[in-house]
Amino acid sequence: MSSISLVLLAAGDSTRFGLATKKQWLYQEDKPLWLTLLERLQNIYSFEKVIVVANTQELSLMQRFSSVTFIQGGNSRQESLRNALEKIESDFVIVNDIARACVSEEVILRLIEHAKPSGCVAPALKLSDTCYFDGKPIDREKLLRIQTPQLSCVTTLKELLESAAEFTDESSAFYSANKDVIFIEGTQEAHKLTYKEDLKLLPCLKAPANMAKNGFGIDIHSFEEGKPMVLAGVAIESSFGFKAHSDGDVAIHALIDALLGASSLGDIGELFPDNDPTFKGADSKELLQKVATLVKSVGYQIVHCDLTIVAQTPKISPYKKQMQSTLAEILEIGVSAINIKATTAEKLGFIGREEGVAVYATATLNYYRWDRIEKSLEKKEKRR
Repeated sequence: MSSISLVLLAAGDSTRFGLATKKQWLYQEDKPLWLTLLERLQNIYSFEKVIVVANTQELSLMQRFSSVTFIQGGNSRQESLRNALEKIESDFVIVNDIARACVSEEVILRLIEHAKPSGCVAPALKLSDTCYFDGKPIDREKLLRIQTPQLSCVTTLKELLESAAEFTDESSAFYSANKDVIFIEGTQEAHKLTYKEDLKLLPCLKAPANMAKNGFGIDIHSFEEGKPMVLAGVAIESSFGFKAHSDGDVAIHALIDALLGASSLGDIGELFPDNDPTFKGADSKELLQKVATLVKSVGYQIVHCDLTIVAQTPKISPYKKQMQSTLAEILEIGVSAINIKATTAEKLGFIGREEGVAVYATATLNYYRWDRIEKSLEKKEKRR
């Protein structure tokens, strides 16, 4: 019996999707979409090898969810697929895009049934609408909408993808080389998720669970004479700042770690190493902006942040409201969702001796409620 592997392409940036969260990270109850799809495919067939192609920034996060093989994606779909094929030695491979989330067992079994040496098998749908091309009507009977997943001969596919030509899918690569392309019946349910409006067309999607994720962060910096002081994104009147590789904003650094902790994305040192010259003197507000964008892209919305600043000096109270509004603007949440507390060390320890400042931060995240976007789109359709 021929051996078959699976490649799930989940490294895209979702540039056309129009939401802060990427398609692959739309949570289905308590699992991201890519994992839900992966488990569905694994339940349909026992693949010789399973490979998930991931975005570089999301690779380590995805590895926390599953023990399958994960590899880094490329700059294009074709490059990502080439990377995956280097790890595959089976006779055939089924390749599916994360955008085709509602894959049925029937389609997978039909692909396998029609497997042919040196060939490619692809699901296809006929068109029922009148079609025009270049301003003129054309025969719709000759048109097909091609879907994924597609099953291909591994040896042939590897050879074809070495070409300099770019192909949108495996079937077009096989066709260009006059290789066999076999079409099987596809399904309307396997609609491609490209734009946010497509959400209402995918029947297999489930609403995200109502579950909070909490993260904790702490950072400490000593003082440095003659350096500007910035705390929680606000310039503080002082003759000294913080000794650090960046601007030393100890409050934002603690908050970044809290956000990364709640989203299981590691810590600030992994994203912005203090031995990297790129971040020498970096504005911590920009680092926080990058982290907020990353957290949202992998399926979360920021609900609440709480910071405790422990400082004998400087006085924090005059700056608290400005700190709240600054952080709220960066994170794109309400000012009331940012809480800042300040206390002294009662003259104890290095803080009490006015040698530095420590900040403790917590962040609360929820899964991004993409289902509410879907419902709002449905309401707009009804009003039309």
